[in-house]
Amino acid sequence: MAQIVGVRLKKTGVVRYFDPDGVGLETNDYVVVETIRGLELAQVVITAKQVAASAVTKPLKPIVRKAEPEDIERAQESEAKEREAMVECGKLAEKLNLPMKVLLAQYDFDGKRVSIYFRAAERVDFRALVRDLAGRLKVRVDFRQTRPRDEAKLLGGCGRCGRELCCTGFLTEFAPVSIKMAKVQNLPLNPMKISGVCDRLMCCLVYENAFYQALRERLPRYGQRVSTVRGVAKVVGTNPLKETVLVELAETQVTVELPLNELTMVNSGYSPEPSTKS
Repeated sequence: MAQIVGVRLKKTGVVRYFDPDGVGLETNDYVVVETIRGLELAQVVITAKQVAASAVTKPLKPIVRKAEPEDIERAQESEAKEREAMVECGKLAEKLNLPMKVLLAQYDFDGKRVSIYFRAAERVDFRALVRDLAGRLKVRVDFRQTRPRDEAKLLGGCGRCGRELCCTGFLTEFAPVSIKMAKVQNLPLNPMKISGVCDRLMCCLVYENAFYQALRERLPRYGQRVSTVRGVAKVVGTNPLKETVLVELAETQVTVELPLNELTMVNSGYSPEPSTKS
């Protein structure tokens, strides 16, 4: 058996696992951990627990220590410095006529490096900007170009539902979203109605996709010929949530909505015979 503890480096970052190494920790405690970026401040989201040794794919690094008040104070001071770094970077980028928008600045735990996240429509040569900004801030500077969804996650905001963006609130990674999901859920294919603030398909299309797919498997296809209490009809629409089917009666050409359990499938590919004119 192995003992692990789960921590999150950022509010909605991926949970990473470490060896508690005997450090007593509770949920929401702050700890100092070592990553490939050096020492970082993290928050405990999963308290220490035993798991099978086979579940641990590689040796876990131990928790360096439980965060001291000085560590948390340093992190708060870094937030103020990050705002200053954004202002300075924006001024220099404008001075150098660089087509980029500064989105966010993040200092490392030790305060020796700052990462600048930016948006740009094309490739930007920011070598001069790195040199000038590092000279002003007296720290190492890294620039990271973001993608539209990453930008929304960094900046936050409200979705068309009126709530905080999912990517800002709780999503730790982005799942693939396709236009097919909107079709399965009978949503309008107007980009303005199914796109988020990032101008990409809304992440929430994924949430109910499997549910709608399961429902649609029980419903007849468009054009399917069915038998009803009112006679033979053709399927012209479905409502997965209500489990009802919109059918066009063959004899009267009237369209009615009927429960799925009142229909019997006849065959596919049916269409009413065209009327003849003399």
